[in-house]
Amino acid sequence: MAQIDSLRSLIKTDTGAWEVVIGLEIHAQIMSETKLFSRAETSFAAEPNTHVTPIDAGFPGMLPLLNSYCVHQAIKTGLGLNAQINLFSRFDRKNYFYPDLPNGYQITQLYHPIVGEGHLDIPVAGNENSIRVGIERIHLEQDAGKSIHDLSPDSSFIDLNRAGTALMEIVTKPDLRSADEVMAFMKKIRLILRYLGTSDGNMDEGSLRADVNVSVRRPGEPLGRRVEIKNANSIKFIGQAIHFEINRQIAALESGAEITQETRLYDPQKGETRPMRSKEDAQDYRYHPDPDLLPIQLENDYIDTIRQSMPELPDPKRSRFIKEYGLSAYDAEVMVSEIETPDIYERAVQGLSSWKDGQHDTLQSKLLANWFLGDLFGQLKKESLKITDIPFEIEHLSALVNLISDDTISGKIAKDVFQEIWKTNKSPKVIVEEKGLKQVTDVSMIEDEVEKVIEAHPQMVQDYLGGKDKIIGFLIGQIMKATKGKINPGALNQIMVKKLSSMRGGK
Repeated sequence: MAQIDSLRSLIKTDTGAWEVVIGLEIHAQIMSETKLFSRAETSFAAEPNTHVTPIDAGFPGMLPLLNSYCVHQAIKTGLGLNAQINLFSRFDRKNYFYPDLPNGYQITQLYHPIVGEGHLDIPVAGNENSIRVGIERIHLEQDAGKSIHDLSPDSSFIDLNRAGTALMEIVTKPDLRSADEVMAFMKKIRLILRYLGTSDGNMDEGSLRADVNVSVRRPGEPLGRRVEIKNANSIKFIGQAIHFEINRQIAALESGAEITQETRLYDPQKGETRPMRSKEDAQDYRYHPDPDLLPIQLENDYIDTIRQSMPELPDPKRSRFIKEYGLSAYDAEVMVSEIETPDIYERAVQGLSSWKDGQHDTLQSKLLANWFLGDLFGQLKKESLKITDIPFEIEHLSALVNLISDDTISGKIAKDVFQEIWKTNKSPKVIVEEKGLKQVTDVSMIEDEVEKVIEAHPQMVQDYLGGKDKIIGFLIGQIMKATKGKINPGALNQIMVKKLSSMRGGK
């Protein structure tokens, strides 16, 4: 089996080097309450054929009426992908005959799409620089229905609930070179669509799926014959399908066979792709302008209005988190990787003591981020919860950080307090008071504990005085254990070092 040395490198086999070329056709269901050309609902998992109008069912004489909100969503997506918005676009009929396509054609945009060229920069692990992937176009089209074959051994059933649902087809240029890049691209575009609110990106429900075009060639040669992997609806399976297809094509070419231009399906159970049908060309669909729909004519003012309403997207948000909150690049990347997390984090930041005072202490905001990425995310994962399911007021986490910052409690005690907050939704201040968890900062009390541990472990003290400096950790640990972690560790360490140093000097 061929192996990829590193990202964007050539694949080396016994016969020489190969280059992989990949392009994507991503189908994203538009977040809209109604379909592209009818007023039928778009909610998921409704009873079969309950969200169908005569337009969706292809009844004779029914005329489509364009949903202007879907146009708005497509423009917004184009702006989010740094793309050109076309002032003129037009709908075409793509003719083909499937049982779940009532009209015998799909309304789409082949020749004049609503969005032109753009680009998306993606980070890929192991590569310092981002990779720029070109966007060829984004066009509007209606979805087909669904054929169901597993309810009866001798019959198939048709559900038209999905028929006519608005889709954006996002077509990339053949700029991707590995499964890792494709998976990174899919994660990034899904995140952007969710930030924009133009698609929920739910791959389990089919709201986001991709056709993956894969070919291989010798370096410097013309593009190889591409094979399309159809309707991949899992980022994990997309990666697996690409790996299999790369190796299948290389093995075929090295044995002297030709690659057939075809559409294939990925079988995750067997971990392989299999033929679905030969790949059609544009002429097979007999495209022609839809006579029932007027072209879309846009004004620049309308596009500017949408541009001004755009939310902050992941890349600028990540940069702001690094600059404003002092987060590392990695921490900022994780914090913006889910749409809900940044808002919850920023709400928590407002509860930090220094931020309330307008001082903007990044030490506190970084400590808060550590609690998000560590204990909070860990507990959510343990209980299979989303961040929107946090069972306590997020301001309690800010208050917990405040108690650590002002030395009311230690970081170790804070972990116990966090568990109580999780269980009870009580304020951390109340929990600390009820359980008597305040740190001991009184110097005389700490000195008494130091004296006790020195008297209890004379041999350990002698070993320390003899040069075994690491023993001080054992002595401090004994005090923390005896006091259940309530002594301020910084003050304790300072007093212990001072006491032992004086004994060493006296010796």
